Amino acid sequence: MKKVVIIDGRSGRTGQLFIERIKAAQLSCEIIAIGTNAIATSAMLKAGAESGATGENPVIVACRSADVIAGPIGILAADSLMGEVTPAMALAVGQCNAAKLLFPVSHCKNVVVGTQSLTLSKLMDEAVELLRTML
Repeated sequence: MKKVVIIDGRSGRTGQLFIERIKAAQLSCEIIAIGTNAIATSAMLKAGAESGATGENPVIVACRSADVIAGPIGILAADSLMGEVTPAMALAVGQCNAAKLLFPVSHCKNVVVGTQSLTLSKLMDEAVELLRTML
């Protein structure tokens, strides 16, 4: 079974919604929730992640064994998510061999040229379909 690591910060709403959609789609994968803060981790666990942890070291460790890493695009940029992503976290995500499923949310001034301006709900629908092809 493939391991999907979902990294989120702030309120954890993006990760929570993605996990809810994965569960609803009945995709066969192990979901690991890593929050940059305890609130984000809690939200993702409530959504149905199999396990979860909080902070820099769990991000680093989870990246070692992930098949897919999902989260807002800011997980690739140090100091993003209002400073919750440390340089070590961004490095771990960027250097790991896992496929990355990044949500182009613009909370941290990261803008991806060529993407559509979709609601979070529509982004999650698209992300679930992309994850289905990755699994």
